[in-house]
Amino acid sequence: MITLPTNPTTRVGINVAILLAAVVALRLGQSIFIPTIIALLLAAVLGPAALWLHQKLRLEWTLSCLTVISALVVLNLLIILVFILALPRAFQVLPARDDERAILNLYDKFRKNLERISPVELDPDLFPEKPERTSDIQAFQNLIDFGRSVAPEVLKTTFIYGSMWLWQWVLILFMLFFLLLEGGMLTRRVVEIFGPSEEVQNHARTVLADMARQVKTYLVWRTIINFGLAVVVGTIFYFAGLHQPWTWAMLLAILNYVPYLGPLVAAIPPILDAIITVSPLGAVVIMIVYTVIIVIEGYLIVPVLMGRSMDLNATTVLLACLFWELVWGTVGLFLAMPLMAALKAICYYVPGWRPWANLMSTGVEEHRPVILNPPSVDGDSSDREEKPVIDIPPADVPVEPTRNLLQSRRGLLGFTLGALVTCTVVWVLVFVFRVL
Repeated sequence: MITLPTNPTTRVGINVAILLAAVVALRLGQSIFIPTIIALLLAAVLGPAALWLHQKLRLEWTLSCLTVISALVVLNLLIILVFILALPRAFQVLPARDDERAILNLYDKFRKNLERISPVELDPDLFPEKPERTSDIQAFQNLIDFGRSVAPEVLKTTFIYGSMWLWQWVLILFMLFFLLLEGGMLTRRVVEIFGPSEEVQNHARTVLADMARQVKTYLVWRTIINFGLAVVVGTIFYFAGLHQPWTWAMLLAILNYVPYLGPLVAAIPPILDAIITVSPLGAVVIMIVYTVIIVIEGYLIVPVLMGRSMDLNATTVLLACLFWELVWGTVGLFLAMPLMAALKAICYYVPGWRPWANLMSTGVEEHRPVILNPPSVDGDSSDREEKPVIDIPPADVPVEPTRNLLQSRRGLLGFTLGALVTCTVVWVLVFVFRVL
């Protein structure tokens, strides 16, 4: 038997090696882990629905499982149908090669919008004011030809990725069916792995139930909120006159599963659509309305409906997105939140890991500076006895209003910085569009 040293440096090194080995295993085994995790997440959501059909409608358990899986398949087919029908219409904005009048009309509208947002005067050689033939607008003609050449590649890439995910989706559905069908038996067998003690088994059963509850609450409410958000945003886009209002709304409903980054990416297509088909001013208005809706959804609707089921702080969410994207690519971004919710539930119920759960949570506590005091003579740290040095407000100013004022100023500063970043991204996109 090999005896390993027990000093702290060796333990840290072993833990780091185990962590790296786990990351490599997750990366190499993604063809197994990703379908399994997706099936487990869907089972946590659809299991209560199948149980309701079995108890209330007196359906056989197998039939109940098939019913909820069929509903999931129909929902996914509807979403896919929306994007399939939207692809041809998205390229209809490009006129035919031999339709000279349509090309000139599109160029005239394009030039007017470009002139409104351009800080300098347009080059008359590249963008003539009143062209009579398509040969006079060669730069714009090259842009249209580039769009026509990109369209087949986009369709080809979409078809390839769709074919790859079709097999994965069939595998996920089969795994989901067997997980629902044998969920009770599998749960009991997993609980028995932790030992014969009834107390330990009850503790493991509690952890599994809490994990399933948190994942189910997040996925169900996140889906309801996303599709409700798609209806609201799609209606606004439709009345604003965008060329693809419901396509961009459905894109937002899908990308909104990715925290922070998803809504930002989903805002790019409708803003570009507004610049091309409406006007630069309309694009700014749409951007402002979109930002307000996302802020209301993130800071008002989500906390009210989802409560503290996803009690994860912003730093944990961002690091989780970076980590799982590194391990599993784009799929990892969509799985980051439910995976972190399950991991936090495990850390919370394991006594030695409870500090890690507290580190990931958004527990409300008093904000104060960290002061590391040297230990006293008896070896005990004097942090507990010594008060942190803070700026004491004047006697006639209460402490709580001052703290609330500082917090409100910080919130206002954060919102202002977020708005400035959004505006900067939009103007960068406008500049790129102008260069192209």
